[in-house]
Amino acid sequence: MKPAVLTVAQALARVLDGATPLAAEQVTLLDAHGRILAADVAARLTQPPFDASAMDGYAVRAADVASLPATLRVIGKSAAGLAFDGQLSPGESVRIFTGALVPAGADAIVIQENTQAAGANVTISDGRPDPAHIRPRGGDFTQGQTLLRAGRVLDARALTLAAASGVASLPVRRRPRVAILATGSELVAPGTTPGPGQIVSSNSIGLAAIVRAFGGEPLLLGIAADDQAELERALLRAGGADILVTTGGASVGDHDLVRPALAHLGMTLDFWNIAMRPGKPMLFGKLNRQRVLGLPGNPVSALIGARVFLCPLIGALLGAPSKALEEVQAVLTTGIKPNGPRQHYMRAVLQSPANAAPTVTPAANQDSSLLTILAEANALIVQPAGSPALPAGAAVQVLRLDY
Repeated sequence: MKPAVLTVAQALARVLDGATPLAAEQVTLLDAHGRILAADVAARLTQPPFDASAMDGYAVRAADVASLPATLRVIGKSAAGLAFDGQLSPGESVRIFTGALVPAGADAIVIQENTQAAGANVTISDGRPDPAHIRPRGGDFTQGQTLLRAGRVLDARALTLAAASGVASLPVRRRPRVAILATGSELVAPGTTPGPGQIVSSNSIGLAAIVRAFGGEPLLLGIAADDQAELERALLRAGGADILVTTGGASVGDHDLVRPALAHLGMTLDFWNIAMRPGKPMLFGKLNRQRVLGLPGNPVSALIGARVFLCPLIGALLGAPSKALEEVQAVLTTGIKPNGPRQHYMRAVLQSPANAAPTVTPAANQDSSLLTILAEANALIVQPAGSPALPAGAAVQVLRLDY
């Protein structure tokens, strides 16, 4: 019996079903950039740890400068890392610098521009103290306060905050290991001169880049010829991977041996036909603890299939699927034809002009054999199955190409 052809939404739901975040590992702050935080992070310190001056000037008692001009005796100096440890009494002031501890007894800072020093005294001639000139203890965060939430991508800003809060290492999700196998007797490695009837294998390079861009760790298994025994030997090298990705050989032709090889190794097949273009012949199954994604051999179809299915799966294993699933709305700059029974991923250029809605321009030629068109695109217009023709100015959903 001919198997049912799944919609993209149905197939994606099956791919993501039961895909829970991988275990956490502890890494140093220097190694944490781009990683996914596995647990909430609380401050170990209070910041600022004391009332600190935000300006260069003089620490004073507000009561002493309520009437100006006022002349005060300077009894010391407070600098960052070198605090004045005395107590201010009426009629006294302390020379203070940005970041320094505000001395006991002081409750205001007069900025340097409004003062004139003369020997052991300073005259405040103009201006009133501004409360903003003192940064209160704990004004940024306090010890025990949750600063970063699980699931956040750790960027430079988050890592700076973590460091300032006294944290030296962070729990992050382990990167999913993704084994990639290209299949086909016609394939040769990049840099090799193809012989008669041969072509250069490019899928693995693009897929490895996608895996890295979305937070995974690629493991290239090379090229396997259209021989079941050779395929099985190559597939066994993926034993330590969380995801196994194959390209080519997943259809039903005489030389399409990926499914039989995987079945012989024990894979449980979930589906192998999807109502999408490009990329209808695609399989998904489970081999022990591995999730197996069989992508088409056509490079354009393989990379689009990876963007639609592999990237969300990596995100689910990292506990951060939203980046891969997020679509944006854009306005067509030119009309598109009606679609047939398969959801179409049209190669396009997305632009986001200032103070205007994003616009998207589909490539004039959508032939799935053209890598040059894909290389020029930065987005995919998601055209639902059976959708009517749309004119320029119509709104469409767009999937960004982030790799």
